[in-house]
Amino acid sequence: MSFEHTATLIGDERNGKKLDALSLLRHHGDAETGDGLIDFAVNVQGSSPPRWLQKRLAAKLTDLGAYPTTAADRLARETIARRHGRDPEEVLLLSGGAEGFAMLPRLRPALAAVINPSFTEPELALREADVAVHQVMLSAPYLLDPSRVPEAADMVVIGNPTNPTSVLHDRADILALRRPGRILVVDEAFMDAVPAEEHSVAGDRFDDVLVLRSLTKTWALAGLRCGYALGDPDVLARLTHGRAHWPVGTLQIEAITACSEPAAVEISRNAAASIAVDRDAMITRLREAGIDVHTPARAPFLLVKIPSADTVRRQLRADGIAVRRCDTFPGLPPGHIRVAVRGPEQVDVLLTALTRALESHRGSRRTS
Repeated sequence: MSFEHTATLIGDERNGKKLDALSLLRHHGDAETGDGLIDFAVNVQGSSPPRWLQKRLAAKLTDLGAYPTTAADRLARETIARRHGRDPEEVLLLSGGAEGFAMLPRLRPALAAVINPSFTEPELALREADVAVHQVMLSAPYLLDPSRVPEAADMVVIGNPTNPTSVLHDRADILALRRPGRILVVDEAFMDAVPAEEHSVAGDRFDDVLVLRSLTKTWALAGLRCGYALGDPDVLARLTHGRAHWPVGTLQIEAITACSEPAAVEISRNAAASIAVDRDAMITRLREAGIDVHTPARAPFLLVKIPSADTVRRQLRADGIAVRRCDTFPGLPPGHIRVAVRGPEQVDVLLTALTRALESHRGSRRTS
């Protein structure tokens, strides 16, 4: 069986011109936001880090005249290792989870299988490095079928929970993707928003499983870029070959350490429980309004199916609400938007604007 080293065209066509597939893979929710808009497009919780974390970071400002130290790096890795029951040598600090995706081509896969629809950054990084990519397209309800992955793939990339479907895959199904000679990459960027981090493989010590974690969502650190990788020391060494000196700054190291300490992990667990309550309430309210929401949903965002999604998204923006377009995700059928889980007051505003946009769309169809 052969696999083409080409990207599937995603998105739509406007004025007869096809949109470049790679440019769509580069699109992320932050492009939807703007001043004065209520943000349902980005999945960061809050607009700034909590006060206690701000104080921790502020206390490090006087250290910025010196280079980041190996002692600070070691402390951060030890803290993360205790959190996940690993060794410090199995931890790699990252300048955001996205840096981990950019490193994947250094593992030199011959064929990378990417489970879609999913976060597009890993596929983009692999394609731009001229790695052959096979897109494993899941259809609704977007549940993982390990048998769909070609045996020839020596790298498999999957998100858990998956962006944008909000599906949480079973741990056993994730690990069923393992094969001799294959690296399994699990993007757990949103796992800390799942109560009890159910189905995480971050604590599993396999020499062929690489887990990427982000701290930017729960702790509102998107502008600081904080994350880490968990994996076999030999795999981590291959990832860092050719990496620049001091790749993670002093403030990043401090934030990674602080957010991995037991007190912060407990705060994160409580936040995950609150997100689950808000998500269930949001699903109920959207469905009562006649809006199709994909379930089961376990992430801090929801995939919503609506007619004329692009038109509705633009109308919502005109009404002051930013949502995530979904025509940039390979394998996702037309007619979807993604909305971040928010509290009841913000959901009130979303529902009012969404109902108005859908009524306007139905009215225009009746008169056309």
